[in-house]
Amino acid sequence: MLRATFLHIEGIGPAREASLWRAGVRDWSELPHAPGLDGQRSRVEGAVRESETALAAGNVAWFGERLPRPEHWRLFPAFAKATAYLDIETTSLSPYEGYVTVVTVHAPNGTRSFVQGEDLEELPAYLRRYPILVTFNGTLFDVPFLQVHYPGLVPPPAHIDLRFLLYRIGQAGGLKRIEERLGIGSRAGVEGVKGLDAVRLWDEYRRGNRASLERLVQYNRADAVNLEPLLRHAVRELTARLLLPAPKSGARP
Repeated sequence: MLRATFLHIEGIGPAREASLWRAGVRDWSELPHAPGLDGQRSRVEGAVRESETALAAGNVAWFGERLPRPEHWRLFPAFAKATAYLDIETTSLSPYEGYVTVVTVHAPNGTRSFVQGEDLEELPAYLRRYPILVTFNGTLFDVPFLQVHYPGLVPPPAHIDLRFLLYRIGQAGGLKRIEERLGIGSRAGVEGVKGLDAVRLWDEYRRGNRASLERLVQYNRADAVNLEPLLRHAVRELTARLLLPAPKSGARP
C-alpha cells in the first residue's frame, strides 16, 4: 500500500491520487511516467527518489511528517515490525483528576506491561523504540492523558487511531463491541471485565489484593494485544476498497 501512496508528494491530493490509481498507476516507479505531469516530471522524480531512500532506511518519521494523519495506516504493511500497540488504564477519565495505573505496550518483540509505583516511569523511553503507535481512541484519550503525567513523553512520529480507522470501514462503537462483532481478538480469562472494573481492581490492589492487580494487567494486555488483529483487518479492508483492480491494458482509465 505504501508504494501505491502518492499523497506525501507535493501537488498530489486525494482526487489526483484516485485518478492515478484508476489510470493503472500503482507504484512510485510508475509515477514519473504518468500522464498529465507536464512541467512537474522533474519534481516528481525527485520525490520518488526521496521516497525510495526513506523506505530503504526505515525512516518512518519522513513519511509521518508528509502523510495526512488519517492515512498513517498505509505505513503499517511496510513497517509492521516497527509498530507498537498501546492501551492504558486510569483512575479517572480526566488526567487532572486521576492518574495512570497500568499501561501495556504490545510489539513484535514481545508484550510488556508497566505498573504505577513499579516501573511506569520507564514508559517514555520504552516507547521511543517504536516509530508507529497504534491505539483505540488514543489521539483523544491515551496520549493526551500520558502527556499530562509524563511531560517527557514524545509520541511516535506516526499514530494510527483504530477508533477512526475502523469507523471508515463501518465499524463504530467501543473496542469490545467491535471485537465481538468481527469475531477478532481473545479475552480469555477476563471475559466480562469492563472499564469501570479496571478502577475497582486497582482500588482492591491498593488495599492489598495482589490478585486484583494481576487481573487488571491481564485485562489491559488483552486491550493492547487485540489491537493488532483489528489493525490488520482494517488495513486489508481499506486497501481492497481503495485499490480496486487496475484496468486491463488498453482500457479507458
